[in-house]
Amino acid sequence: MNREKISLIRQLIDSGYLKTPRIIKAFKEIPREEFIPSGYRSSAYADTPLPVGCGQTISAPHMVAIMTELLEPKKTDRVLELGTGSGYQAAILSKLVKKIITIELEPELAEFARQNLKKAGIKNAEVICADGSMGWEKESPYDKIIITCACPEIPKKLTEQIKEGGTIAAPVGGSWRQELIVAKKIKGRLERKSWGGCVFVPLRH
Repeated sequence: MNREKISLIRQLIDSGYLKTPRIIKAFKEIPREEFIPSGYRSSAYADTPLPVGCGQTISAPHMVAIMTELLEPKKTDRVLELGTGSGYQAAILSKLVKKIITIELEPELAEFARQNLKKAGIKNAEVICADGSMGWEKESPYDKIIITCACPEIPKKLTEQIKEGGTIAAPVGGSWRQELIVAKKIKGRLERKSWGGCVFVPLRH
């Protein structure tokens, strides 16, 4: 690992964002620079969002760490992600779960993510170009769902596609500020807990 990557991971651990040994291992294994357009690669290990095209961003590493930890991924999990972007969050999760299906609305970004995941040697992540607000019923139900773009509410379709006892992590709110919500499906309904404010680009459909 290069010096900047080592420093970033140490910072994420010291700040309490990264806690779980197998998640820390995934962060060490995935090269963030491979998921960023060439003009921004020098900033790959700065703890900041970066543009990836089509008005979208790759989330800051601390936010990827927070959401991954909150999702509590298990080796047997089948996970749905809404908002592939460049594929970095899916790449991290691919090291932690059985399979991840990730949905991206923009065809150009979906292809960028496919190529990035392929270069990283990841075979258990499938990128689908579609409207994420509808989920992906074909492969449901899922153990976990992660939404990496802001939505005014967790889409109803996702409540239907998550298993009983499953977890959904999502930024919920308006265009400029949201709350990071973790919801568990209990007796067919979502029980929610807020983990504080965040800012994501809006879900488009």
